[in-house]
Amino acid sequence: MYMTSKGSGAYQAACSAQKMIKENAPDLMVEVVDSLNVSMCQGWMVIEAARAALEGLPATQIIERVREMIPMTKMLQTADTLKYLYMGGRIGKAVHLAGSLLNVKPLISMEDGIIVPMGIARSRKRAYQLIAKKVETAAGHLGKIKIAYVHAAALEEAEKIRDIVEERMTVVGTIFAELSPALGVHTGPGTAGLCYYPVGD
Repeated sequence: MYMTSKGSGAYQAACSAQKMIKENAPDLMVEVVDSLNVSMCQGWMVIEAARAALEGLPATQIIERVREMIPMTKMLQTADTLKYLYMGGRIGKAVHLAGSLLNVKPLISMEDGIIVPMGIARSRKRAYQLIAKKVETAAGHLGKIKIAYVHAAALEEAEKIRDIVEERMTVVGTIFAELSPALGVHTGPGTAGLCYYPVGD
């Protein structure tokens, strides 16, 4: 299970290793899965794969379960500033300057393995409300959902998101996790958000 192949070379490297293994050990099953995501979206897939293995499911069913999660598992987060998105080449100079003047909070997600903008808000509270609304739209009011609240040195902000989201959803699994430096560098300290997937009935 690897982070999005559109943002990292790890998946391609793993595919090369898989090919070499199959050439030398053709009977050995090695499956490489592109999560098309990052952070705890990928983390949820790993956790559920491990749980399925502990249940005794065969590898083929575990892989199928993970692949079903890929389109449903989503990240939503907001940054405290546009500075780091601009420095990392994620937004243009004009957007950075305008956003900085207005002090807006960008909302970002991932679609098909690529970081995409999901709107802007004039305050953190409004950004968190937008995050909660998007989660509610995806899973339905009081829908069952698993959520990992993620942050970059901003645990209190992640807890604020939890308080807003859990008024609208039935959360059946919760994790708090700090963003890795490889991800946090793109949005900077103060980033807060969540990674979720609906679990149905």
